[in-house]
Amino acid sequence: MDIHEYQAKEILTKYGVKIAEGGLAYSAEESVQRAREIDGNVWVVKAQIHSGARGKAGGIKVCKTHDEVKAAAEELLGKQLVTHQTGPMGKVCSRVYVEAGTQIVKEMYLCFLIDRSSEGIVMVGSAQGGMEIEELAETDPDAIKKIYIEPAVGLQDFQAREMAFALGLEATQLSHAVKTIRGCYRALRDLDANMLEINPLVITGNGELIALDAKLSFDDNALFRRHEIAELRDKTQGDPREMAATDHGLSYIGLNGDIGCMINGAGLAMATMDMIKLAGGEPANFLDVGGGASADRTEKAFRLVLADKGVKAILVNIFAGINRCDWIAEGVVHAVKNIDIKVPLVVRLSGTNVEEGQRIIAESRLPIITAGTLAEAAGKVVRARNEVIAKECEGKTNGDLD
Repeated sequence: MDIHEYQAKEILTKYGVKIAEGGLAYSAEESVQRAREIDGNVWVVKAQIHSGARGKAGGIKVCKTHDEVKAAAEELLGKQLVTHQTGPMGKVCSRVYVEAGTQIVKEMYLCFLIDRSSEGIVMVGSAQGGMEIEELAETDPDAIKKIYIEPAVGLQDFQAREMAFALGLEATQLSHAVKTIRGCYRALRDLDANMLEINPLVITGNGELIALDAKLSFDDNALFRRHEIAELRDKTQGDPREMAATDHGLSYIGLNGDIGCMINGAGLAMATMDMIKLAGGEPANFLDVGGGASADRTEKAFRLVLADKGVKAILVNIFAGINRCDWIAEGVVHAVKNIDIKVPLVVRLSGTNVEEGQRIIAESRLPIITAGTLAEAAGKVVRARNEVIAKECEGKTNGDLD
């Protein structure tokens, strides 16, 4: 789960990380009021969306008058910002953060993230901040410093000092830098975060070390014990299909294909998507219905898949271990009867009570295509998808002739 910049900064201040003075605004008039509350004569109006590279997309405006603040807020609020991280659809800006202008002497990069390869936490830093770290890794990999932290031991002072020197900080700034670095680590550890990024971390004209931007991502699986973090979720920034799936306890990730998938088990889902690709198709989603695929849960999963108007066919692939194929079959039949499914449906069942499940589907006399193996199911759903596309093209051609 991602949160906004202003939310991340509010969290970091509780851990001793300094930030520039700022305030949140939902309207142009409110943004001017926030600017009046902030000392100085330069303000920065920042679009609050779940994406990096906002500056390149025109999402960050430097203003020198209250009129400029108002104009910047009017331009950003309600705007669809498109960055290389949002995809072509972009994300809507519904709030802006008005921040005091900062005299920047030096920009740096600091990040903590979970590193599964080392089963620990890696601290990443660079004396060159304010740019995409991916670009820097390609052009100048030696400019990036990585320090691996053992979770059972935690971040040590010598590691924090080592990173501070790698950032090019002076000895007089060392104490403040160590406090900032340790605060960031404690925030990641205490709140079950996956990633904490400050880009840029800057030295100001008066020698202060402040986080000029901040990003935090949290482990969804730990939100049940982090209610204060779960309340920060902004559903308008996520894929509406994924948000709906989360509300129903389903694991869903939207993709760009046109074959809807409904599968139990993440591993089987990955294998099914690979098989669809191998057969010449493109999956529209990753959807794991889990082990308790009741009739009601199955119907919700169908509705979720069909919410994607680009879906041309659906593949249900269930391997019943803890679950039972007859229960799944009853759920599929129940869902098909309750939902107006206008696209081809291919069902492949395997495992416990598979014969009974196949009998239930056959006796339902519903337009359900069955398959015995995963390869057969993938082939059938791709052919069914191709037939739908062919009919659509034929209809358009006939319409043009008319």
